[in-house]
Amino acid sequence: MEASPLPSPATEDSITIRAMKDIAFGSTAGICSKVFEHPFDLTKVRLQAQVLDATARFSGPLDCLAQTWRKEGVRGLYRGLPAPIVGAMAENATLFWTYTEIQNTLRWSLGTPDLSLRQLACAGAGAGAVTSFVLTPIELVKCKMQVQMLIAPTSSAPLPGPLAVLAGVVRDTGLRGLWLGHTGTLLRETGGGAAWFAAKEGVAGVLLRRRGLAPTARGELRAWESAAAGACAGVAYNVALFPADTVKSAMQTEAELRGPRAGGGRATFAGTARDMWRKGGLRGLYAGCGITVARAVPSSALIFIIYDGLSKRFS
Repeated sequence: MEASPLPSPATEDSITIRAMKDIAFGSTAGICSKVFEHPFDLTKVRLQAQVLDATARFSGPLDCLAQTWRKEGVRGLYRGLPAPIVGAMAENATLFWTYTEIQNTLRWSLGTPDLSLRQLACAGAGAGAVTSFVLTPIELVKCKMQVQMLIAPTSSAPLPGPLAVLAGVVRDTGLRGLWLGHTGTLLRETGGGAAWFAAKEGVAGVLLRRRGLAPTARGELRAWESAAAGACAGVAYNVALFPADTVKSAMQTEAELRGPRAGGGRATFAGTARDMWRKGGLRGLYAGCGITVARAVPSSALIFIIYDGLSKRFS
């Protein structure tokens, strides 16, 4: 039977409504997951940032969490949260919206209503690449705020907030400086987006087939199935290109932790990666990976429970 091509995008209203739903559902899912996972993300960034230090401040993730709690309390565990909240809204809204639109473009160009897992992975990679441009400035501010207490832990002066950090970056390095570490974000989000969506779609398809349903019947997913598929997606995303994230975090916190470079040179992705490899080897490039994967399981499961649930409820 001949596959029917994607309907022509005739009604702007339907396109707009679909985009608004993706943005709203993605933003909601992102906010909820970020509040849950932020202390673990803070731990990851602090572990990544110390790889190039002469002496490590923390012996591991549990030590980092314990020291942060002891010295900074609950407020310390959630230091820098406003930036990732905005980032989670922007990231997930852009990610889900772009993923849907790339899928629709592929269906229209290929003349088929169904896409293979490889094609869905390509859509995820494209969505991740687009999202990286939105995410890099937000992650830059977040990372800088997450290492503030490592610079002057006993200072009584108030620490700069996200807007002050943002203004400082623009003042010192111009608008271009907001995309410091973008190569790492681009690599992570492109490869991670492909792995994230492919793992979710693949596991969801297996679970649907177990119930005798077509793997494309995404609206029939039960909450636990969305959670299981999302959990697998979280692991796939973080394992795929974690070293790129480590290098990115080191670049974005270098000025705070190690001061300006000699001669005023600008950090590069390749140069930072080379330095980190020499200093810590493969273990250094995967600093913080364990706790990141551990928090990604419930966090990613939560994202897809919320996104799939809202999509099903308001379809």
